[in-house]
Amino acid sequence: MWSGRFRQPLDPSFERWQRSFPFDRRLLPHELDASRAHARALANAGTLSGEELGSMLLALDEIGRRASASPQYLEDGEAEDVHHFVEKELAALIGDLGYKLHSGRSRNEQIATDLRLYVRAAIDHLQEALPDLMEVLLAQAEAAGQAAMPAYTHLRRAEPVLIAHWLLAYVEMLARDIERLTDCRKRVNLCPLGSGAVAGTTIALDRAAIARELGFAGPTANSVDATGDRDFVLEFSTATCLLALHLSRWAEEMILFSTQEFGFLDLPEAYSTGSSAMPQKTNPDLLELVRGKAGRLVGNATALMGSMKALPLAYNKDLQETQQPLFEATDTMSALLPLVTACMRAVRFDYGRMQSAAASGFMNAWAAATYLVRQGVPFRRAHEQIGNAVAYCLQRDCQLADLSLDQLRQFNSCFEQDFYSCLTLESVLGIHDVPGGTAPGQVQVALASAKRRLASMRGLAHAHA
Repeated sequence: MWSGRFRQPLDPSFERWQRSFPFDRRLLPHELDASRAHARALANAGTLSGEELGSMLLALDEIGRRASASPQYLEDGEAEDVHHFVEKELAALIGDLGYKLHSGRSRNEQIATDLRLYVRAAIDHLQEALPDLMEVLLAQAEAAGQAAMPAYTHLRRAEPVLIAHWLLAYVEMLARDIERLTDCRKRVNLCPLGSGAVAGTTIALDRAAIARELGFAGPTANSVDATGDRDFVLEFSTATCLLALHLSRWAEEMILFSTQEFGFLDLPEAYSTGSSAMPQKTNPDLLELVRGKAGRLVGNATALMGSMKALPLAYNKDLQETQQPLFEATDTMSALLPLVTACMRAVRFDYGRMQSAAASGFMNAWAAATYLVRQGVPFRRAHEQIGNAVAYCLQRDCQLADLSLDQLRQFNSCFEQDFYSCLTLESVLGIHDVPGGTAPGQVQVALASAKRRLASMRGLAHAHA
């Protein structure tokens, strides 16, 4: 495509090494779509006749048909990249007319367009898959009803919460992930075609019409930026990285809570494996791989930033290195989400054990301090006095509710008989009666709100489909 200037052949090893077709051939559907739009724009500008346009569109359709019919069709040892492959195949099908398609365009804008189309499709796919996982989490939250569990800070039991409240925390994370992808899509959805190599096309193409045909919101505003920009790749990769981090946190808790030491839940055997040596083992392989894949996605985002750092404007071959991290991030997350969703659907919680754990371990201590605050005691004083009472209980291997009024009044004379009712699990849960808190009424409100948001997010995904 560019050999006219050169008088020496490329070193064969370098020529093979610098090809991107082995991995960018997955962009072929997008390359064909963009090529059809460019061909129509050329015809509208008078560069192609109607007959030439018809022949070119038929040939582009034939390339797509052959690629779909046979994977071997894409085993091309000569194509430098996906753009070169399409041009070669066009020439083979319609002769020199195939070379006219490159009039007024550059590979720099082609790859920028193909990648935007790819990222947009990847976002739409994830926005269809994420609500399925949210729906499963909401179903598990509803099934848990009023059952409670310990909430942890510093991996130590802190306060009781409803199991539904804990599960809704992950729903919130996933909702933010969808919002990030939605926001990213707005910046992705601009069309570089017509930018040329760096300064804009040399043919008066209707860039707005090209953008409309490809479903973009409009054309990019600056040809230098459009051909050298990969912010949208990095932004999408970072969004998938955050999603992977959220899933890794979920996986870690599921691993911990399924151990014999916790015993809060049973993991489905369909997503576990055994030990080659120890017959009794069931290992949480899916969860461990989810945790491990997060590291790879963090690495992909870091690699992208490294490739983009200090690049001068506009296109540089370094940008070729942004493709494989993008493809791997997309493939990993696309494969991961359905498995995570199916696994979470099959998880079974031991509500009795979780409820029992929520009712022990002095997790009613803050509620006890709040009782004193309501008697007019400054919180710092109340905190110290209940802390002393807890230490007293630990020496005697008992709970706060086991102390008599006389024993309690050693720490503060304000204690009365109604103190004991504030220590029950129901009372401790109910005291957190603020929006976003774990009081049962507030959790019901949060569940209803999450369902409404889920419905709107599904609507968003369907709108892009």
